[in-house]
Formats: sequence, C-alpha cells, structure tokens
Amino acid sequence: MTADKQPFHQWIRLEQPRLGTRVTYASDEFFAAKERLIEPQAPVFIADKYDAHGKWMDGWESRRKRTPGNDHCIIRLGIPGVVHGVDIDTSYFTGNYPPEACIDACVSDQDVPPGEWVGILARAELQGDAHHFLPVDNDSVWTHLRLNIFPDGGIARLRIYGEIRPDLQSVHGSVDLFAMENGGRAIAASDEHYGSMHNLNLAGRGVNMGDGWETARRRGPGNDWIIAALGLPGTIERVEVDTAHFKGNYPDRVSLEAALFTAGDSIDFSDAAWHTLLPEQKLEMDRQHEFAAELNNIGPVSHVRMSIYPDGGVSRLRLFGSPLQP
Repeated sequence: MTADKQPFHQWIRLEQPRLGTRVTYASDEFFAAKERLIEPQAPVFIADKYDAHGKWMDGWESRRKRTPGNDHCIIRLGIPGVVHGVDIDTSYFTGNYPPEACIDACVSDQDVPPGEWVGILARAELQGDAHHFLPVDNDSVWTHLRLNIFPDGGIARLRIYGEIRPDLQSVHGSVDLFAMENGGRAIAASDEHYGSMHNLNLAGRGVNMGDGWETARRRGPGNDWIIAALGLPGTIERVEVDTAHFKGNYPDRVSLEAALFTAGDSIDFSDAAWHTLLPEQKLEMDRQHEFAAELNNIGPVSHVRMSIYPDGGVSRLRLFGSPLQP
C-alpha cells in the first residue's frame, strides 16, 4: 500500500491513540461511539451490520437533534502540540453527515476542561462521504480540541496534523533528539511506498513490518533516503538503526549525514551543506544496530539525512545526544 501523500503529510498526526490521545467527551454518541473518531485505521462500511441502536457506522455519530444547539466532542492530545491542519473525514456518511463544523482548542490538565476555549478553525461547510483538509493558522500549543458539528450527525475520522514543541528546560543529559515526544519529525523521503517516514521516530520498537518506513524495490540507479528534523538540535553521540521485522527486505547498507540550519533557514538539499556523521555501514535483518565509535564528531546539528542502499525497510531511527541549550 502506497503511503498517502495528503496535504499536511509533512506534519505528524497528533490524534494517534498510541501517543496517548483520547476522546474524553461527546454530547451525544447514540448511533456510533466517540472513540471511533480517532481510530488509526481507515473507516469501513459494512452494509448488513446493525446494532441495538440501528445501522452500525465506523465513526462518531449523534442522534437527530430535536432541541436547540449542536453536538460536540472533546479530544485530549496525548502529547500537547501545535495544530497546522485537520482532515474532517465524512467517509460513508451520506444522508447523516453534519452540514458544518468548527474546532476550538484549550490548555487544561482535565479530561473535560471547564475553562475557556479558543476558536482555531472557523465554521466550515462539509460534504458527505468526503475528506475535508482544512488549514489551521495558529501557532499556540494545545492540550485539547473540541470538534463542534452543526447541528448533529456523523464524522468518520478526525485527523489532526501538527508538531510537538518540547520544553527545553525539562530536558537533561543525553536524549533521543529525533524522538517524536521530543519534537522530532521526518520532513522528506525519496519513497514511502510501503511504510510512512513518520513511523521512524515513534516510541518503542515496531510491532510488525508495516510499522516502519519501507520503500518500493528500486529498479534504477541511486538509493533511497529520508531527512529528519531534530526536535532538539544538538550533538549526536550514539545512533540506533533498527531493522525489526525486516528480513527479506532490509537495506544492505546505511549512512548518515547531518547539517545545522538555524531557525528560519530553508533546508539546503545540496550535498555541500551536509557532513558525514556515519560512513556506510552494513546492516543485518531484524536487528537493532548501534553505532557510537563509528560516528564522526561534526558538532551540533539540526537535521539528519539517512541514506539506505539501495532500498528497503527500517523500523526505527534513534539519534541520541546532548541538546543545545538556549
């Protein structure tokens, strides 16, 4: 399966349950449970599936509203983040989708915040059985989102695209500078035919071969690569390249280059901007490879380019080091 190249693909998905995100409240969920709103898999339609309340739908669906007002649900992000865009997905909801929706946000330590909400997405018109990719122009860090639908109906999925901004004051010693929880994210890849670049810095080891970055088989010259933006720029002291579950399709070799770009700089993709951090190293199947003595001391960096030769799959990339202090 080819990785989706949707709008906002450069950002990570903050709504993932494995990051700790939960749907903590819904004003009504008579026809379909609120938890389905952030299920990681794509929604499905099962024609002959019914439950005690009626037609089973893969999403969140409220009953027909007979009183004033509108329905809403609250999503608590597992890791607070900046929201750059959303996809309000009404797949398979045709005669029962809400005509309009908007999104508010807030910061709270409670599952159902009592405090003030700030509008981050104005009321937008929706269509049935469709994706709605909507940009969010707000640079604040939020812990909760409130999806408001007008007046009622069903939403299959809510995808929340953004970034995590770590608090440098809480980071001490050597850490994974690329870890998603520390704000790291992959920003570009040569190919993502079988697995997304955004899997590379998830917590824990990969659960299966689909839980990593994997390219199509390369039939021409060259090699595949990804570029990682470190959440915490710093000096890299140890690297882990994990090929867990990749056995007949792991890369033969790997190398790392790195560069330091200051805030506001555009990424320079030319080879002259990058310095060799890890010369080419042989890889083995289904194994965690650790490199430390093999690394070149090139000082602080903000971005890393991992090249694999010629193609294949990598489950996780860890870049341990000491962050630069402000």
